[in-house]
Amino acid sequence: MTRADTVVLGLGYATLIPDNGVVAMNVADVDGVKIGGLLFDAGTVNSPVLLRVGPDGASASHAANPTSIQDVFFRIGGAGPGSATTSLVVNSNNTIIDHIWAWRADHGAGVGWNTNPADTGLIVNGDNVTAYGLFVEHYKKYEVIWNGQGGKTIFFQNELPYDPPNQASWMNGSTRGYAAYKVADGVTSHEAWGMGSYCNFSTDPSIVAERGFEAPNRSGVKFHDLLTVSLGGVGTIAHVINDTGGPAQGTATVPVNVVSYP
Repeated sequence: MTRADTVVLGLGYATLIPDNGVVAMNVADVDGVKIGGLLFDAGTVNSPVLLRVGPDGASASHAANPTSIQDVFFRIGGAGPGSATTSLVVNSNNTIIDHIWAWRADHGAGVGWNTNPADTGLIVNGDNVTAYGLFVEHYKKYEVIWNGQGGKTIFFQNELPYDPPNQASWMNGSTRGYAAYKVADGVTSHEAWGMGSYCNFSTDPSIVAERGFEAPNRSGVKFHDLLTVSLGGVGTIAHVINDTGGPAQGTATVPVNVVSYP
C-alpha cells in the first residue's frame, strides 16, 4: 500500500495467506493508513514477515496522522503447518497498535516445535509507537522486541512457548530461554503498564525462563504493574524483569508481582 489514508478493512476477519514465502502485506511510510479486521495466516513456505508497516529505515514523522493497526490477528500453524520468522514489523513512527493477537499455535493442526516455527511476534523499530491491548503467544525467541524510542504499551498478555523439548533447545546464548518482552539495550525512553507473562512448559517442566521482561536499567525506561505466573507449576520463570522479582513456580499458580520498575 503506497497511498496515504488508505483503509483496509476485513469483514468477518478476511484471511491473507502468503504464497511462496512472500510478505503478505507491505505499507509505505505514508500518513494515516488504517488496517483492521484481518487475519494473517502463515503459509507453508517461511515468510520473513507477515505484515510490514513502513519500509526498513522509515524516518518520516506521522504524529499528525498516524497509521493504525486495529483488531488484527496473526496465526502460525493451527489450521495447518505454517512458518514466518516475524509476524508484525512496525517501522513507521507514531504507529498505533490497537488490539492485535499474534499466535504461534499451541494446538490445532500443524503444531510442533519444528512444524510451525516462528521467532518473534512483534518487532517495533519506529519511534513513538503506542500499543493498546497486545497479545503475543508461544514464539520460539523473544515474543516482542522494541527497538524504537518513546514506545508505550498499555496491557500486554503473553504465554511463553509450551513446547521446547528441553532446556538446551531453548537457550539465548548462555541465558535460559527468552524474555517475553525485550526493550533493546539502546532505548532510553519507554513506558509500559499492565504486563503479564505465563509459562507452561508441558513438554519438559524442568525448563526455566530466566526472566519474563528484559530492559535497559535506566530512568527513562519504566514499567508499571508487571507479573509472571507458572501455570500449575509446569516450569519456572526465575525473575519478573531483569534480575528483579520471582521466581514464578509451584502448583498454586500464584502470580509474582512487581509494582514498578526501576
